[in-house]
Amino acid sequence: MKASPKVWSGRVLTGLFALFMLGASITPKFMGMPIAAQTLVDLGWSPEWVLPIGLMELGFLALYLYPRTSVLGAVMMTGLLGGAMATQVRIDNPLFTHQLFSLYLGLLMWGGLWLRDPKLRALFPFRR
Repeated sequence: MKASPKVWSGRVLTGLFALFMLGASITPKFMGMPIAAQTLVDLGWSPEWVLPIGLMELGFLALYLYPRTSVLGAVMMTGLLGGAMATQVRIDNPLFTHQLFSLYLGLLMWGGLWLRDPKLRALFPFRR
């Protein structure tokens, strides 16, 4: 069965989200890069949270990428992104570049899932 352009668009968005999470967030945490710990410290978190947060991100991403658990992974990742947004709001970082960045990622993640999953499209139909 050939996938529709809508499904392929969803796969591309999903891939972009996954690559961003792996490259910009998960990998620096797992490699012990100083920027990962410094970023958390700047946000008011203890640097001891670098690895646990990285493990959560990786686990939620794996759930999101596996079709049978993709909605569960998206829900869990949404919770993590909400916490990230709350942290940015708490320290009064700039609105469009920092506070809303988690929202942008969430829209990319859910948009990709919505486009590639017909059951989700049926649950949340787009009406004109």
